[in-house]
Amino acid sequence: MNMFARRIRASAVAAALCFSAALPGSAFADQMRIAFGDIATVESLHLLAAIERAKEQGVDVQVTFLKSEDIAAQAVVSGQADIGIGGPYALLQKVKAPIRIFLQLSKLQFFPVVNSEFYKDWKDLDGQEVAVHSRGSGTEAIMRLMADKNGIAYSNISYVPGAEVRTGALLQGNVKATIVDSSGKRILEKEAPGKFIFLPLGEVSATDEALFANTDYLTKNQKDVEILIESILTTWREVAADPKAAMALREKYKLLPDATPEMVEDIDPYFAEAAPTLPVNGGGEDAARDDFDFYTISGASRARPRI
Repeated sequence: MNMFARRIRASAVAAALCFSAALPGSAFADQMRIAFGDIATVESLHLLAAIERAKEQGVDVQVTFLKSEDIAAQAVVSGQADIGIGGPYALLQKVKAPIRIFLQLSKLQFFPVVNSEFYKDWKDLDGQEVAVHSRGSGTEAIMRLMADKNGIAYSNISYVPGAEVRTGALLQGNVKATIVDSSGKRILEKEAPGKFIFLPLGEVSATDEALFANTDYLTKNQKDVEILIESILTTWREVAADPKAAMALREKYKLLPDATPEMVEDIDPYFAEAAPTLPVNGGGEDAARDDFDFYTISGASRARPRI
């Protein structure tokens, strides 16, 4: 299953160096090295639990959290990681690497938001700066698509990794227009009711995060990959059936030990909202077609993927 995903632009040399610095001396042949271009948060709790389940079945998984998805993608292309989390399609168009997306993890679920003291609607953002997660991310694709639909042009797009970081920047007044996830939306509504306006987005159906790997790795490590996929789909289905399962899994595997009380409090509400959107079948051909439509229209990519 080859799915269309986000545009990632990165310097190959810089990315390789950053990844090497993050993983000194960690390349062991029997490990499954996963590169995740984000930090561990409530959003990734079910994925962390699924990885623990794969470990229980004998897969030696090592996850490294990196500062951006482009670095994670380049790590897979350069062979410094076995599996990446994100969406590498545009990068693959450039480097012609034999990388395949093999499992959809999540769909885009984001909310463009502005500080109402400065902006009221999309037109007000003409000539203004907006913040997104990273270069080539789904958040950037959404904001570029909405600029095109509303006939506006931003003065600049800044990259601020982490929805929780962008949420905090809004509350502190450091950012006036950005895009947040459902957790960020709830926090803004709770901490500053009426201060922020969530701009209309319309229907968006596309991959947010997926697993991808080199075809050679997938062929040589089929059993371990199958265990990982099974662990993820089992976990997704449990959480979809009962969102409170996410909290139980956190307690069972002692995940996110440094989470603040506010983060823990947000686990049940987050998964109650996310559960209906979880791709419990791993995406499939429909996901690939949705991705093609979205990322082509948004300008994130220019070629049809192999489906």
